[in-house]
Amino acid sequence: MAPFLLIAPSPSASFDIPENDLVGFTFIYSMFALFGAALFFFLERRNVPKRWHANLTVAGLICLVAGISYYYMQGIYLNQHLSPTRFRYVDWLFTVPLMCTQFYLLLRPAGARPASLWRLVLGGIWMVGFGFFGENTNLNRTIIFGAISTLGYLVILYEVWFGPLARVVDRSSNPEVVRAFQYLGYFVLVGWAVYPLGYMTLPFNVFERLNLDRNLVYNFGDVINKVGFGLVVYVMARKAGESQPDRRPKRKRRAAEPELTAADA
Repeated sequence: MAPFLLIAPSPSASFDIPENDLVGFTFIYSMFALFGAALFFFLERRNVPKRWHANLTVAGLICLVAGISYYYMQGIYLNQHLSPTRFRYVDWLFTVPLMCTQFYLLLRPAGARPASLWRLVLGGIWMVGFGFFGENTNLNRTIIFGAISTLGYLVILYEVWFGPLARVVDRSSNPEVVRAFQYLGYFVLVGWAVYPLGYMTLPFNVFERLNLDRNLVYNFGDVINKVGFGLVVYVMARKAGESQPDRRPKRKRRAAEPELTAADA
């Protein structure tokens, strides 16, 4: 990798993307979508109740980190025509644990314990770490590392759907928090299934014959899941703000001064 790629894409490189290069376009569009979402979440943070500030901050950080990663990945792909697998896993190593913390932050006021947060974060790191080894080892071992990586994913699913966090959300009386938690749970169950699909297109894997480009699958998955996670939190936060009464102190109206009559004058 050229040193200048650590600062910016090469100014001498050609960025003329062929019309049929769908993967190249998705790198560009994903980068702008993630940067735009990050800016949106940071700016909208002031328009939601304080209870939701941490969640929107995390949503903005997730999209910001992913957007920076895509800035470098599109440079690598367009300049060198290489698959930026290692940059992608560096992105996931930061963003997946941050996405897991959203569940804990939602339920922390309701009594969620830090142990649940640690299980979610460690499950995410386990999943990403062994997935990285699977994509960067001998091709006949990818299935083994993929199976080991899936154990971390199952830990996250159990914690969200059946574990202590699921029991805490059952006791919650905040409808916006309950709905946000459920929608994020569906993202993990359905949206995150995109990544195993891309992983299993590797040689010697189940979907090898589909001839899918892994970058195409991962690019769409990143935008849908990262931006979608943030939008769920934002929509529920706005609904929570609309349902709360305006508690700002109202200014007292000054009593009208009596008009002077001719006799008073």
